[in-house]
Amino acid sequence: MKLIATDLDGTLLNEQGEVSKENAQAIKKAIAGGLAFVVATGRSHGAASKPLQEVGITCPIISMNGARTYTSDKQVVRSVPLDIEMVRSIQDVCLKADMYLEFFTNHGIYSTSREYFVEVMMDVMKSANPEMSEAEIRKRAENRMQEERVAFIDNYDDLYTMENLEIFKILGFSLEKERLDIVRGQFLREDAVTVTSSGAINLEFNHPKAQKGIALENLARSMGIDMKDVMALGDNLNDASMLHIAGRAVAMENAEEEIKEICTHRTKTNKEHGVAVAIKKMLGEANG
Repeated sequence: MKLIATDLDGTLLNEQGEVSKENAQAIKKAIAGGLAFVVATGRSHGAASKPLQEVGITCPIISMNGARTYTSDKQVVRSVPLDIEMVRSIQDVCLKADMYLEFFTNHGIYSTSREYFVEVMMDVMKSANPEMSEAEIRKRAENRMQEERVAFIDNYDDLYTMENLEIFKILGFSLEKERLDIVRGQFLREDAVTVTSSGAINLEFNHPKAQKGIALENLARSMGIDMKDVMALGDNLNDASMLHIAGRAVAMENAEEEIKEICTHRTKTNKEHGVAVAIKKMLGEANG
């Protein structure tokens, strides 16, 4: 292997949204040994950078599911926005389904209601952490807003008045799986959008060329690395495109069953430093 590519939430990050000491040490050892390292995430670049910086890791970042790729010195080398007419169609369908939406743009991340935002985030975290107290859940929900720096506007239509607007990703939430399935189904035959998910209660809308796999293959090629020499790690459906094409595809133990089925290897959960375990195993095989 010559390159390690990992998802963040549910993969490299633990339940506190942090890179554990064990994971950080394993990554730094791999880099010191000559391997390249990249993060591929649904997050914006700013929100992806923060937990990495806290443990002293600087690397290229594929953000917003592949819509934008940044070098380790924060230069944009690939950018794939959605068609604006498709954005309007997604907005219309999702709002009719009463979904909470966030628009990831070149001007920032926007939504329409801070109160609804916190309520949705609390519901998300309650489902993922049923043992957590109400106060802690509220605190983490409000921290999510700081991580992604969501700005609030009166109406989504206000976005389209912004100069040189580019929209890279739309993130939609609903606690009702049936609504998510109906919305996803309405875009199955659309050529101008791909719909994935990073959790049980969300949908993520991107341009078809804004996928982690496509972005990762482009980045690896620029480094002179073939995909057969790439180890990719992930846990959810928005990781599938890169896991399908990686030479060594690793599913977290906490991954969705569909992800486990397409991977050639499996590691421990994100709460058990699964990325470190996978890296150590890969390096051990290489040196064995």
